Amino acid sequence: MQHFFVTANQVEKPYIHIQGSDVNHMRNVLRMKRGEQASVSDGDNRRYLCRIEDYGEDEALLEILTEEAVDTELASEIYLFQGLPKGDKMELIIQKAVELGAYQVIPTVMKRCVVRLDEKKAEKRVNRWNAIARGAAKQSGRGRIPKVSRVVGFREALSLAGKLDAVFIPYELAAGMEHTRKVIEAVKPGQSIGIFIGPEGGFDKEEVYMALEAGAEEITLGKRILRTETAGLAVLSILMYHLEDG
Repeated sequence: MQHFFVTANQVEKPYIHIQGSDVNHMRNVLRMKRGEQASVSDGDNRRYLCRIEDYGEDEALLEILTEEAVDTELASEIYLFQGLPKGDKMELIIQKAVELGAYQVIPTVMKRCVVRLDEKKAEKRVNRWNAIARGAAKQSGRGRIPKVSRVVGFREALSLAGKLDAVFIPYELAAGMEHTRKVIEAVKPGQSIGIFIGPEGGFDKEEVYMALEAGAEEITLGKRILRTETAGLAVLSILMYHLEDG
């Protein structure tokens, strides 16, 4: 069944008004007909089973058949501070991070980032990344669409992370899996968590020092060095298992 997202002001019970690009997608790409059913989320963990009533020029009108609360979100908000990678790796990272339950992705410029974006290019990329997040949220049945923020510098990222309950920085020179287990297991449902992931070249030592000074916990992901597109997903997977198991 096709799944769509709307905002609260598009829900006027017993109807939902789907607008924007989704209308063209429904009518011309998916070729959904009147009477067909669709699943709709309001971005606030409410899901509606609906039936297509009619199409307008820029709107699809759906009648609500049933309504339920959904429980597809993790018990903690996880913020992924991802060092900008080369090529289209960020698209894969965002897609999989959303599937694994990330609350927000913050693209972060770090010393060893090869990619440098001017304001215009950054805005275009962020729009593209948010479209990918939206698609991944639909596919994975999320109750909300995680946001991809504007691109920030490392110091600003640390400032944002300072408001969170726990912050982890996986580092290839970190040792002690037992310490990593302890800090992961100490995470409680409802806490906000930040994960810092370096770009292809890894973190500069000064960045690691700054993060630790700001209160981040250094962790290890094992004896192997993971690529930037793997490391964040590994931490998210561990946290997803820990939070959902708890």
